[in-house]
Amino acid sequence: MKRNLLAGLANSVWSVLIVLAAVPFYLKYLGVEAYGLIGFFITIQAVMSLLDMGMSPTINREVARCLASGDIKEAGKLLHTLAVVYWCLAVVIALLILVLAPLIAEYWLQPKQLSSQTISHAVMLMGLVVACRWPIGLYHGALIGAQRLTVSSGINMIMVTIGSLGAVSVLAFVSPTIEAFFIWQACIGLVYAITIRIAAWRIIGKPQQNKFDIDKLKSVWRFTAGMSGIALTALVFMQLDKIMLSNMLGLEEFGHYMLATIVVSGLYVLVSPVFNVIYPRMTVLVTVGNTEKLIDLYRLGTRMFASVIFPVAMVLAIFAKDLVFVWTGNMGIASSVAPIISLLAIGSALHCVMYFPYAMQLAHGITRLPLTINAILLLFWVPLIIFFTLTHGALGGAMAWLVLHVFYVLLGIWMTHRSLLKGIGAKWLFQDVGIPLMLSIMVGQVSLYVAQDETYSILVKLISASILALVVSALSISMSPQLRTIVLNSLKKKKIAAA
Repeated sequence: MKRNLLAGLANSVWSVLIVLAAVPFYLKYLGVEAYGLIGFFITIQAVMSLLDMGMSPTINREVARCLASGDIKEAGKLLHTLAVVYWCLAVVIALLILVLAPLIAEYWLQPKQLSSQTISHAVMLMGLVVACRWPIGLYHGALIGAQRLTVSSGINMIMVTIGSLGAVSVLAFVSPTIEAFFIWQACIGLVYAITIRIAAWRIIGKPQQNKFDIDKLKSVWRFTAGMSGIALTALVFMQLDKIMLSNMLGLEEFGHYMLATIVVSGLYVLVSPVFNVIYPRMTVLVTVGNTEKLIDLYRLGTRMFASVIFPVAMVLAIFAKDLVFVWTGNMGIASSVAPIISLLAIGSALHCVMYFPYAMQLAHGITRLPLTINAILLLFWVPLIIFFTLTHGALGGAMAWLVLHVFYVLLGIWMTHRSLLKGIGAKWLFQDVGIPLMLSIMVGQVSLYVAQDETYSILVKLISASILALVVSALSISMSPQLRTIVLNSLKKKKIAAA
């Protein structure tokens, strides 16, 4: 678990740093409006994930279960069957977006400078990119289920680096156009898909007979159908604000909102590798019936994670303007984007800690519970977006995001612990989540004075922010007797090894 977690963290951190480093060059060569198209591409890619129909998390869980039972070859048969479906869907996606591109350019997006023809060509190329990258999710899920996150992470780090740095080079030396950007991304996406496919089959092992087995689909259809429903509601949950704002706002203002979401996506650098480690591990513990270790992993993992995610969110929320200015070198953009980042960061941090209850629900094979929670949240999500966006513009979208996730935490924990691990819901909320959150809020009040004092340089402010975040993390961990013991024992072992 340590090796996989470190590999996942390295992958996430590196990927985000590379993407963030490339954004100023995208803005330089393409402009804010064309960058808005890149933001729209990210949204389209998320929307198309609906066609996954729960297959990626299904192969993740099935590989983990087969690994625990010692029958990994059965997972290989399912992987081959799902791969046939995936590659066929890639063709469908390309054709679907190709047909819709002129309509999207004419009736959905609202450009001020770019022509409809340019936008139409860009959207067509978006479809090609999504199709080329489509099978990656399936093979990535298989590698995670096999607890080989080191392999998956290594491939992703290489491909992200080539994709981002190569795109900058293409824009700088070949053609500074949005079409050139997407052509390059399509080429890299296809190479990525082929590479991770080879890696997955080497680890799992190809079945002796490569044939499409409908019985394999029937054996997992209930879980897959449940995951498909969750994917649908989660997609709306995560992307509806962007879809609606792309129409309700001008393309430039929408570009500002997407810049803010990219900054805040840095928080998910932490949650993705953690989830990819705890979900297969929880599945194994549920399979063997070890409830005691499951509770320890659930509570201690949440406390450790919350002790990191909330201080980082605090830094993003309070020092957003300084961070964006250092990143883009544009004070105008920094001033526009900073308030949006602050609200999105708080809401996203609350969302991140909910991945632990979600992983536990899936480990038990219960898809109805997260589906019900998401369905209830969606009843409030649309009215929130409309109300706040009409009154506050792009900032309103961030307000709606924060309000929704406060409600999500309260509703999600209540519903989860009525069915699973009864009796620990209040402890999880008030101790494992509440203590790190309150410490971050208290120290955040002190940070406000540093952020607002213009006599301090940006460098001093950011160094101070980092120190305060480390202090909050240390305090939060030290207030948990079990985590304190784990940390002290780990330090003692290192001293003994060094001696």
